[in-house]
Amino acid sequence: MNKWGGITALGVVAGYLAVLLANVRHFYTDDTESQYAPLWVMLGRRLREGQLPTMVPEHWMAGNYTIEEAGLLNPPQLLIDLLAPSMPNLAVYATLVKLVYAIILALGVYRVCLVYGAAAPWASVAGVCMPFTGWMLFFDSASWWTALAGTAWLTHAWASGVRYARGRSGPIPTFVFLYLCISVQYIFPAVEAAIMIGAVLLGEWIYQRQWLPSLRLATVAACAALAGLATYLPSALSAKATWRGTAQINNDQLLAVPWSESLNASLPSTLPAFTSWWGYVQPMPVVYIAWFLIPGLAFIDWGKAREHVRELTAPVLFAALVLFWTAGPGTIGPLRWPGRVLPMVALGLLVVVCVLLGRFATVRQWRNRAVAAALLVGLLWVRSYSAAPNEMGWHLAAVLVVLGLGAGAVWLGRERGAAAAAVLVLVSVLPIAFWQVQHAQPTPLGWNLPENRSEMKAAFPEFPGTTMQLGDRALIPPEERTLDGAYGSLVFGNYAKNLEKTYVSGYTPNGHFWFGETLCMLWDTSVCPDAYRRAFATEPSTGKTIVDLMKVDRVVLHKALYPDARNQPAPTGWKWVDYPGHEKYIDVLERVDGLISTRNGRIATVSGATATSESESDTESRARVSSAAGGQVIFARLAWPGYTATLNGSEVPVDMVGKTFAAIRIPPGTTDAELVLSWSPPGWPIGAGAALFALLDIALLQYIYQRGKRRRTPDPKSPDPSEPELANAG
Repeated sequence: MNKWGGITALGVVAGYLAVLLANVRHFYTDDTESQYAPLWVMLGRRLREGQLPTMVPEHWMAGNYTIEEAGLLNPPQLLIDLLAPSMPNLAVYATLVKLVYAIILALGVYRVCLVYGAAAPWASVAGVCMPFTGWMLFFDSASWWTALAGTAWLTHAWASGVRYARGRSGPIPTFVFLYLCISVQYIFPAVEAAIMIGAVLLGEWIYQRQWLPSLRLATVAACAALAGLATYLPSALSAKATWRGTAQINNDQLLAVPWSESLNASLPSTLPAFTSWWGYVQPMPVVYIAWFLIPGLAFIDWGKAREHVRELTAPVLFAALVLFWTAGPGTIGPLRWPGRVLPMVALGLLVVVCVLLGRFATVRQWRNRAVAAALLVGLLWVRSYSAAPNEMGWHLAAVLVVLGLGAGAVWLGRERGAAAAAVLVLVSVLPIAFWQVQHAQPTPLGWNLPENRSEMKAAFPEFPGTTMQLGDRALIPPEERTLDGAYGSLVFGNYAKNLEKTYVSGYTPNGHFWFGETLCMLWDTSVCPDAYRRAFATEPSTGKTIVDLMKVDRVVLHKALYPDARNQPAPTGWKWVDYPGHEKYIDVLERVDGLISTRNGRIATVSGATATSESESDTESRARVSSAAGGQVIFARLAWPGYTATLNGSEVPVDMVGKTFAAIRIPPGTTDAELVLSWSPPGWPIGAGAALFALLDIALLQYIYQRGKRRRTPDPKSPDPSEPELANAG
């Protein structure tokens, strides 16, 4: 990679430093602090023990990690997990991980621009700008980690796909990057990659005027999709058991972004108007892309550009398709909140505009062009003012900044050349990112969870066994969301994983519907006030309480939710236990007879039979059972799809008790039989077969490519400035 690739990477590093100066926790907020970073720690600990943690029964609603955003089949993610338990400060670790992926993202955008013929300086501009576009900066980079990771790999799949279609690379890089994009285990990048591939297929057919290159690329994409089946089949086959069980299409308008706001991309102060959790006018410039994007259109030689329009069919089509998506519908099956697609709009428009500027920029008749650019900026100001009129002063300041930077870029372009103008644009990314993040403080996203794991564990009570917490995160005042406050006694989201403690449930976007109904438990582990009664209610068919069937050792009550609980008698078989220093936030119930989770494996209760546990793993329970007249064994396992059972080697059905607990009926006359209850991710055998087929197909395509390489010459119709610097990148 040439010097401009290095400049791209350095530009991202500098941009991250600028953001951290504005908010040192910017990249450790919301889902990153509450979902992903603790998940990395837990997964890493399991991996170090030689386990692939597909299922953790004691995590109950959030314990099926084949349907969570765990990236279990994504090698780079597994490396992140392996390192996580050794990292004392999770904020620092999350920031470093995201920086690496932001560089990967920037270099991917850089490569895409190069394959479409952009000059390297403007390809670098697009690359550096991408991680600091509005939605990417304030949501995907700050919070939604898997979206950042998936987009990073998508850009490289795009560049490698075009190179393969044009005979400049083999199929393997495209396949690998597509697989990495798909296997992050987040559906949006997978669907976005499909749209990107579709646009490239059509674009290359229009550009090259032959169908074979697009057919070859389509075959590689199909292979990547087959290899990625194992990532999503468990989710698809388990969907009916989850909150996402209904395949619906509706337009609820939450995070549906009107096109007029999506295109208001060049005023750093823009605060778009659409419906979100914070009302109608947004507190962050999430539709911002780059200050030069719209006014820069005035400095393109459109006469020359029209002669090469076929070359840019794919990025133009991609930008148009994702722009349509941002406006709705609000929900398409598992795809909700179309505003999440805004980074794809930014990607498509950055590629189009930076390729045009990198190939067809001109400063001839610069005065007329400057007037046109100023008019475009004026239109942006009108749109931004209409959305957020209370920010008029900031909008005017932003207009002056954009006009000043634009004038500087034009002067440098005339006097020092295009590279000098590009350098000014690169440098301008830093102060704009700093100002935008600083102006958005305090961030409305943050949970303010602690960062240092040793301090977390030292402050928290020693809770062995399995703990159920009944609390409500909304009842913690902002000033008490500290380690000295509520977070020294309560857990929400995946915070318990940082503490290496076993708590029921955790952060889950795919919770088990009936378990959630049983305890009225939400995605962040918060519950309704009736949860206490429900937890100690008797399940009718067994006569056992829910906490008994779950083999819970301890129930922690959030005092703000249950202020009078300690004044009531403890439930039968339980006692109130004091934990000095934590009385302000929690009351604790523990079993009179000690831990129950360590007794007789995961056998919760037996009726009409005897059952003795022989061995346990997260995915399998083995027991010896006997029953003269027939009976039932109920396990402390959530009955996710994927469970099978055998009795002395013969398959028996797996039943559900209370639509929640896995149970096995024991036939009459059973004596000292071996009962095996096992779980495997539904669809994984199909996924493994599909992946093997895909790998064989890719090997064949690579063989064909290598065999014909000497006879094949690069497409002469397109300049290929990427050839020298990306020869090794595929």
